[in-house]
Amino acid sequence: MTGALWITAAVLLTALCYLLLAVLLPGDIERRRDYTAATACPTATAEQTVEDCLRTVPFTVEKTVLTGGKQDGYQARLQGSPFWNGTLRFGDAGPLLDKLTPGEPVTGLVWRGAVMRLERDGVRQSSVDEPRDEAQITAGVGTLAGLLAALALYLGALYLGAAQPTGRPGGTSPTWRSFGKPMALTVLLACAVTALPAFWLDLPWWTVPAVAVPLSALVGRLLHRAARQPVLS
Repeated sequence: MTGALWITAAVLLTALCYLLLAVLLPGDIERRRDYTAATACPTATAEQTVEDCLRTVPFTVEKTVLTGGKQDGYQARLQGSPFWNGTLRFGDAGPLLDKLTPGEPVTGLVWRGAVMRLERDGVRQSSVDEPRDEAQITAGVGTLAGLLAALALYLGALYLGAAQPTGRPGGTSPTWRSFGKPMALTVLLACAVTALPAFWLDLPWWTVPAVAVPLSALVGRLLHRAARQPVLS
């Protein structure tokens, strides 16, 4: 890749990092907090299309789709409610969707105009619309994008001739092969080994960049020093 392409990649990765960490992450956290804090709708109030409370609504299953493909995925088509009929999407077939048949009654939990989950005989399954506590994963991907943006910017500066000389007799400047590739793998592993345990242990999302960034910087310093060692004849 040329220097201009590396700089372009850095700009795109920076935009992705901003989108994930400054837009999507705060929005997901706030939506999850609102959903968790929501209470049941008063039974005396009339049903409305969009409500901030949780309303339990009876539905009838019209059709289910269990193909799992990218086009159709896992779906249940519902009817019988005053406002919220239509197609509901799921991440997988179980534990409830694959047991539903057309014409069966099912109970849905509605929040802000969307069906969050279905329930029948004590078995529940969340739809793709239900807020999830996955901030650690979003933080991991956002941190990865930011670190890769910094790496791409540095490589772009090297290829454009903006980097300083090594200052060592016989030394060489870092390249994609000697520094960029192992650094990219380091960043990927650093974000993965912090985001996944943070998600499994339900740690705060900020622990991901708090660990991944210093870890990547430390390993990057060692890789950078090794890549600039003088060439032995």
